[in-house]
Amino acid sequence: MTKPQFFEFEADFTDSLRCIPMAVRMKLDTCGIKLKLAQWNEFAPGERQQLVELPCSTPEEFQAYRQQLKDLIWQRTQTPASELAIDEHPSWLNVTAIPAVLQEKAQAQGVSLTLEQWQSLSPLQRFALIKLSRPSHESLNFLPALKEFKLA
Repeated sequence: MTKPQFFEFEADFTDSLRCIPMAVRMKLDTCGIKLKLAQWNEFAPGERQQLVELPCSTPEEFQAYRQQLKDLIWQRTQTPASELAIDEHPSWLNVTAIPAVLQEKAQAQGVSLTLEQWQSLSPLQRFALIKLSRPSHESLNFLPALKEFKLA
């Protein structure tokens, strides 16, 4: 099991895991499963912790994580897991270009991101910034994330 990484901007809920942390959200996108907060909250604390800790970085781990999650959703909610299309080339792994929506959101906060800064971030940090910059996201944590990653 890998050591889970939580961000400071998630600190208000990582002890209880009442919200889905970015580390798990990245795994969900990677393995193609949509998990609603209501479903997450049906899981026992130990099950949530296990989803945080389970590795999900090789094709075999993706499949194992996906199956475990599908089984858990079924066991706790009696509904099948919703599937997502899996992006073969996710933008958080692309170190040659900063997604436009992220650049626009940063500029709206008075921050200009350089490609060098983008490249210096971990995949999980890049994932978090992309998620927090989406128009559908309330993005209260966008500026705190930029500050935490020493970008603002």
